[in-house]
Parts: sequence; structure tokens; C-alpha cells
Amino acid sequence: MKLREFSLLTDQNIHTVVVAFLRGEGFRVVDIGQAGLSGATDAAILARAHVEGRVVFTHDADFGTLAIAQGSPVVGIVYLRPGHVGPQSTIETLKHLLAADPDLSLPFLLVAKRTADRVNIRIRPLSPPTDAEEPTT
Repeated sequence: MKLREFSLLTDQNIHTVVVAFLRGEGFRVVDIGQAGLSGATDAAILARAHVEGRVVFTHDADFGTLAIAQGSPVVGIVYLRPGHVGPQSTIETLKHLLAADPDLSLPFLLVAKRTADRVNIRIRPLSPPTDAEEPTT
């Protein structure tokens, strides 16, 4: 599957300008505020995204920790690095990611790390959920 095929849930650290960019690119995006999850724990955000069949977009490495070390069920996580940068830098990273258009198999962790004008993309397959944990679409 391609990233554009997924619905997204953007974490609170994803700037509203970035959310608008994603929507302009045709993504189906719900941000944390729209989902009523402002101030929610990362575990609650990840669980909601899984139930709704959404990929989490974040600058927060804790989502990967939850998915990998703790085995929390997940559809996918896109971890954009570095965090705490202006929205234009994040948008430039996303443009590189969208141009690369990698194939993704569920569940996944995609890390897009920007250094100057270069973006390194790593994709890690994660353990699939059990039948009882399958997300709805």
C-alpha cells in the first residue's frame, strides 16, 4: 500500500500548517483536537488510531516505543525527525517522502529524518495484531 491510501491521525506536535498541507495533498486527516484527544496519553492516541484504522503522524519517538517494546497494536506510525522545527521544514520532509512513495505493509513504522536538504527514510515492519485486535476500516 502507499501512504496516500491511509487515513491519518496527527499528533498534537504536528503543526496546523502541516495538517493543512496533508489535506491539500488529498489525505484524510483527523488531528488530535478534532478527535477529542487533546492531552491524551500516547497509548490512548495509538489505541484510537488503531481502532479507526489510522496511521499516526508524529514528531514523538514514544509511539515507536509503544509499538515495538510494548507491542501495542498499530496500523502504522510516521515519525518525522527532527521535531520542534518550523512547519515548512516538516512540509519539505513530507514532499521528499511523498516523492519517494514507498510501499508499506501493515503494520509499519516509517521514520523520515531530515538533515539539511537530505531525507533518509527507514521503514520497519512491526508485528501484526492478533485477530481480536484487527483495526476497523
